[in-house]
Amino acid sequence: MVEHLLIALVVLLVAAKLGGALAERFGQPAVLGELLAGVAVGALPLLGMGQLVFLGTDPVVDALADLGVILLLFEVGLSTRLADLMKVGWSAFLVATVGVIVPMILGALVGAWLLPTAPGYVHVFLGATLSATSVGITARVLQDMGKVRTPEGQIVLGAAVIDDVMGLLVLAVMVGLAGGSGTSTGLTAVIVTVKALVFIGGSLVLGRLLAPRLFALTARLRGRGVVFTAALVTAFVLALAAHLAGLAPIVGAFAAGLVLEGVPFGELLPEGESLEKLLIPLSSLLVPIFFVRMGLRVDLPGLAGGSLLLAAGLTVAAIVGKQACGLGVVNRGVDRIAVGLGMIPRGEVGLIFAGMGLDMKFGGKPVLGPGEFAAVVAMVMVTTLVTPPLLRWRMTRGDPISADGHPRGAPTTSV
Repeated sequence: MVEHLLIALVVLLVAAKLGGALAERFGQPAVLGELLAGVAVGALPLLGMGQLVFLGTDPVVDALADLGVILLLFEVGLSTRLADLMKVGWSAFLVATVGVIVPMILGALVGAWLLPTAPGYVHVFLGATLSATSVGITARVLQDMGKVRTPEGQIVLGAAVIDDVMGLLVLAVMVGLAGGSGTSTGLTAVIVTVKALVFIGGSLVLGRLLAPRLFALTARLRGRGVVFTAALVTAFVLALAAHLAGLAPIVGAFAAGLVLEGVPFGELLPEGESLEKLLIPLSSLLVPIFFVRMGLRVDLPGLAGGSLLLAAGLTVAAIVGKQACGLGVVNRGVDRIAVGLGMIPRGEVGLIFAGMGLDMKFGGKPVLGPGEFAAVVAMVMVTTLVTPPLLRWRMTRGDPISADGHPRGAPTTSV
């Protein structure tokens, strides 16, 4: 019904903007406020406002939220520069690799310990939710402190981006396993991993070869917003192609952003315009709906029960697991503790994983139940909250000591 849609848009957008503004007022990322706003709206039916209970299950709201997360990953892809990833070197790559593997193992062990009767794929997926890092949150903190250009800042940002790519591959494998049948789990994982790598690699090769020419032809068409529309169509086509290939649509959206890096939008768009700037109004409308919907789906009674212990266990695993990232730093004089702290927040990436787990099915059953989903969301909120103060404390100390015990910048005998 149109009436339900309009009510949903009014409630969700107002809640998102108020929550985001309040969070930023207290020095926290807007995504945390949007998530908490969703939790608050989801609690309204428990307080007697039963007429709003449809917000958590409305299919149109779900479709808008899914479109929002596709746009979010498209923006992440647009802001990712392959050349920058190549420059950060082995430290960023090793930090990202350790930051994916160790938290995944710890998260799976926590799941096996606290949910002993759950199927093994639930434990694996819980571990997968801890793998990625929210580059946006860490980047905002480093920017506010003026530490983006420090060795620690460069390594953390580069590793977080690589971390996200690896996280998307992990998610692609989980989606492929959910859709696999008649094949061993190990073989399915290998097939899906290869498929994801081929998809992203093929998109980059063909896309970077064809996109500049296609967009040059598109720019000759008369009409308002033709180039911008063509960019959106590219994102939607690759998201659809990823879905048809058995991967998550967000993998295709991310690949689309990488593909369009080679298009000279400065020559095709009006002076002073950029694709990222043109996306702001649309993403400002749809992306918050995704985060508020995640908050809406939190089972508060379930979290207050047995899920609280699972949330605590996953949070500890999430924080401790990322501290191992410091082991991947090969540059001398770099504060390994600061690197580990910068990799803690899960933010929007963790929420994307959680949402996929709630929707994906193994053997006809959701991978994550309401309790497990609530625990993952709680972990995301805590890791998002603790990172800014911890990172500020570590990176603004007077001549901080690195993890190997040497003054920062001083010669060391080992790495």
